[in-house]
Amino acid sequence: MPNTRQTHWDKIYTEKSPEQVSWTQEIPKHSLEIIDGLALPKHAAIIDVGGAESHLVDHLLKRGYTDLSVLDISDKALERTQNRLGAEAKKVKWIQADINEFVPERNYQCWHDRAVFHFLTRKNEIQRYSEIVGNYVDQHLIISTFSKAGPTKCSGLPVKQYTADGLGEIFQTHYTPVQSVDDLHMTPFYTTQAFIYVHLKK
Repeated sequence: MPNTRQTHWDKIYTEKSPEQVSWTQEIPKHSLEIIDGLALPKHAAIIDVGGAESHLVDHLLKRGYTDLSVLDISDKALERTQNRLGAEAKKVKWIQADINEFVPERNYQCWHDRAVFHFLTRKNEIQRYSEIVGNYVDQHLIISTFSKAGPTKCSGLPVKQYTADGLGEIFQTHYTPVQSVDDLHMTPFYTTQAFIYVHLKK
């Protein structure tokens, strides 16, 4: 049975096109620049959390990465991206899971999350997320959230805003910050949202 969070996101991905949601990026510029800078081997295990409708997986496939996973709470979002990729979708492991309940079956060299972590507003959710990446991510953690100048709600849900230092403190038990990037994201309907990207290394 879908939980209430999954029902919420399935409804959004059923009723709205990519041009009608704020997070759409044809080219995930900052994510790609950070990942390109890691110089990972092409067989490195990379997971994109909350990445079902993101185009990051498209670009990583074009770069020749062979061990890609995409996790999302919404079956509908996963299906839409699989349809977009066509035959290329067979090269990706698709994981339908609520990040609050996700138990990885393997370790990853790179964990990428754009705009999932800021939906975790409870202390126990944030702590559990930190423990998951601490236990299952061997090298690189890339987190992007709304910055302090960003929205306080998204898709009808409350979010937490962060600074680079604030994100670093949450993950400091296992990771050291490497770099941060401020981004003013232009939505498909020509409004802007302030994001922060942080790359941390174990």
